[in-house]
Amino acid sequence: MTQDPRERWQLLVAQIEQARSQYYVQDSPSLSDAEYDVLYRELEQLETDFPELHSPGSPTQTPGGRSSELFDPVEHLERMYSLDNAFSAEELDAWFARVERGIADSGVGEAPAYLCELKIDGLAIDLVYRHGRLVSVATRGDGRVGEDVTYNARMIPAIPQTLVGEVPTLVEVRGEIYFANVDFERINSEQLDAGGTVFANPRNAAAGSLRQRIDKREREARTERAKAEVELGKRRLAGLKLIVHGIGAHEGLKIERQSQAYEVLKGLGMPTSDRVQVLSSPIEVAAFITRFGEGRHEVEHDIDGAVVKVDQLSLQDALGATSRAPRWAIAYKYPPEVVRTKLLDVAVQVGRTGRVTPYAVMEPVFVAGSTVSSATLHNGHEVQRKGVLIGDLVFLRKAGDVIPEILGPVLEARTGDERPFVMPTHCPECGSELRPEKEADADIRCPNARSCPGQLRERLAYLGSRAAFDIEGLGEKSARALLEEGVIADESELFDITADQLRQTTYFTRAPKKGEDGPQLSKAGESLLEGLQKAKSQPLWRVVNALSIRHIGPPTAQAITREFDSLDALAGASAEELALTEGVGAIIAEAIVEWFSDEWHRDIVAMWAAAGVRMRDEVKETGPQPFAGLTFVITGTLAGMSRDEAAEAVTSRGGKGSGSVSKKTSYVVVGDSPGSKYDKAIELGVPVLDVEGFRALLGTPVDSGE
Repeated sequence: MTQDPRERWQLLVAQIEQARSQYYVQDSPSLSDAEYDVLYRELEQLETDFPELHSPGSPTQTPGGRSSELFDPVEHLERMYSLDNAFSAEELDAWFARVERGIADSGVGEAPAYLCELKIDGLAIDLVYRHGRLVSVATRGDGRVGEDVTYNARMIPAIPQTLVGEVPTLVEVRGEIYFANVDFERINSEQLDAGGTVFANPRNAAAGSLRQRIDKREREARTERAKAEVELGKRRLAGLKLIVHGIGAHEGLKIERQSQAYEVLKGLGMPTSDRVQVLSSPIEVAAFITRFGEGRHEVEHDIDGAVVKVDQLSLQDALGATSRAPRWAIAYKYPPEVVRTKLLDVAVQVGRTGRVTPYAVMEPVFVAGSTVSSATLHNGHEVQRKGVLIGDLVFLRKAGDVIPEILGPVLEARTGDERPFVMPTHCPECGSELRPEKEADADIRCPNARSCPGQLRERLAYLGSRAAFDIEGLGEKSARALLEEGVIADESELFDITADQLRQTTYFTRAPKKGEDGPQLSKAGESLLEGLQKAKSQPLWRVVNALSIRHIGPPTAQAITREFDSLDALAGASAEELALTEGVGAIIAEAIVEWFSDEWHRDIVAMWAAAGVRMRDEVKETGPQPFAGLTFVITGTLAGMSRDEAAEAVTSRGGKGSGSVSKKTSYVVVGDSPGSKYDKAIELGVPVLDVEGFRALLGTPVDSGE
């Protein structure tokens, strides 16, 4: 039976108001941003379909926040608005059309310029300066009245207590208080260590830190623990950052554009963003939004979108505002990164080096562009530290938009039916007793490295990965099939596989067509054989990385093969010799020596060599290599070459690759959609090369397919 529209409206209003209270007042959201947005959009649509439900008190007509009773109320000199949101290119285009219509109807006759900036996941605040001195700091609250947090704000070094330069009589500054990503991770780690609930996002961490009653707690602190909590609160306040993005009431300032206001604020000593751009067309705005969406994790703080504002204040006045939001600004929201889902179970898997890792099995949920149903939990100690129970509703995010990670449980949603996870004592794949490699290790391992089916399967699948031999047709499913259907016994036989062997399987064959005799190789079988032949000529660093030696990944393998140009040389090196290699050190050196000390490991190398796998790099020319001492950062999509190929071109010439831009970077190589690394390079004055310039530096033709 369909729910009555008015009943549905009342339910949505109640759910949204409760979520707002938990988000803005209690700093402890029970809904993810994505869930809140779904409810809010449904309410908007319901009020559009049934105009009689529309009322001034609806959440669609009011800003989200309101004051709590913890702090004294402060009335803002000018109202602080929320922003309307766009979630798609179509909704953004509709906003552009409304802006152009509104300007045309106003008769102003001026084309709009658009100021674009990043939408920080922080807490909106209002700062009032009189004669250059800070007199009050308040949260946004309901837009008219906020909470007086001046006492706490004076402990935040990022907030100037006095302005510099030619100060106005009065200026009301709007900004965003936030934590940098590294500080947010540290705070959540502190929360877990103290047995508390993690913050779902940086905004709530910032709000929770700013809205502490430090003054009251400091007066009442009698015990050492209470005093320590006060000191912790002060440290968190000291870690908060500020970026300002607007001016409210003012006296003694003449401002005609939003961008001019930012320059004025910067001149007064206020922290402004260096990523603000004024653009002239919707196409340029869309490119700005896309660029920072693709590079959002290269920014030092969390962003959940981009904000677009009409730059001219005269046009802002002409466009006006609704009861909750200005018509001259909009927030484009990126896909949510933090969502909620149910933890159905905690299972364990055995990795290629024997490490046994618990992972979460969850109800599938869409986050940051894909559907996720599992996430690593690292080790048994981490499961306990995060405080998650099987059956919990949990906050989930994608770290770096790639790796699913459980932040912690939604404690308020527990029913009492949840149960703890118990780490197994024996390997789920082979039954061997699990044990830590060293007494103090948090990780436990299966010692049956040679025969454990789980380790063998993972090692074989890794050989096909882009980090190793990059073999088309060799992945987790095909690795399982090769082992379970008896094609090979272990990875040593991989490069001896024949077409006849694959024809004896079900996974790598297809039914014969008319005129064909017996089972035929499927596309998967043909692809595997072709991929194996190509893999034999891969450079030596890929072979080294493919051996699954503990602690070695692609960068370390590349460093090793710059010093040792054959596997024979590497196998014969002592730990002392290996440790002298840059990027290796004593631990990795011991792991290499230990790996080659096992006879069955040496058998793998011997069989690969007999099958034609490359075991030596070409002898390098004597003398310094052209890129020796140079560091390259590669970003964006490069025409005609992959990033791996570009990185190999750099390292083979003696250069180093890096994932971040700094003053020590020699060159930044940019392709299409380079993201914020390009902006950082411009800011620091680091030389930038396009693909043609990079190829010229390499000495290869622009259209080369090498």
